[in-house]
Amino acid sequence: MNVAVIGGSGHIGSYLTPALVEAGFDTICVSRSQRRPYVDHAAWSQVRHETLDRAQPDFDQRIAEIGADAVIDLTCYTPEAAVSLVQALQGNATRLLHCGTIWIHGVPTEVPVREEQSRNTFGDYGLRKAAIEEYLLGQTDVPVTILHPGHLVGEGWIPLNPAANFNPRVFADLASGRTVTLPNLGRETVHHVHAADVAQCFVRALQHWPQAAGQSFHVVSPAALTLIGYAETVASWYGQQARLEFRPWEEWRAGVTEKEARTTWDHISRSPNCSIEKARRLLGYEPRYSSLDAVREALFSPLFPHELTAGSQNPARPR
Repeated sequence: MNVAVIGGSGHIGSYLTPALVEAGFDTICVSRSQRRPYVDHAAWSQVRHETLDRAQPDFDQRIAEIGADAVIDLTCYTPEAAVSLVQALQGNATRLLHCGTIWIHGVPTEVPVREEQSRNTFGDYGLRKAAIEEYLLGQTDVPVTILHPGHLVGEGWIPLNPAANFNPRVFADLASGRTVTLPNLGRETVHHVHAADVAQCFVRALQHWPQAAGQSFHVVSPAALTLIGYAETVASWYGQQARLEFRPWEEWRAGVTEKEARTTWDHISRSPNCSIEKARRLLGYEPRYSSLDAVREALFSPLFPHELTAGSQNPARPR
């Protein structure tokens, strides 16, 4: 089977593209530039590369002309883009696998959230992804599977931190025993997933296509993290006891940048906590990484930009 991966050298693609090769698929990496993947792998020598930009007016037609048996779309962010790709693929007997997001759920009522639960979606990104899912699962021209990852973690980029934003200073402060301030009581949740586990689930969806077709699946680690538990565990990796303070939301947001406040609010207002029972049952998905395992690997990887955490009194090595 030939599989084309749109965004094949990005965050997920860096793990997915070689994973497809290892699973025996003839793999085409579609990307807008010849950038290096985040993670090197011997399997890249067996990958065919196509340089295409989604902004090109003939992008979808050129994807169809590749003639892949399956297309994995990691870069679709609007319903219009989804419609255009489906129209180009129809009649080709091509399987389409779309990368969504757990933000389609918005504020959960019961946790862990299951795929079929009623939704309280809000925010531009979540609403767009929910509209894409509704369209893709409602059309009959192209068989579709949708995977909804959580907060991505992998080597080479900064994980979502215990303050629910991406400021690396939070990790440095925890490593050095400095005080970290969290919003509210630190009981909100975040739900990470290692990009290698997202890759695993895409491969399993192809291998279990009769069970995957027409379905959507959560792709996250086995359990979400509370902000306070996350912070305490990260500090312990450096031999520290976390020094935490808590502030009501309005007071907390006044002490960070507007961008950090927006990012934190985006995450804690949803406090995702999602079930992977469906993916386990139908696809055999079994994540290799817990949320903490994924973050730990990223922080202590040689690829982590350690200069961003300058000021830590301890070397970036786990105890």
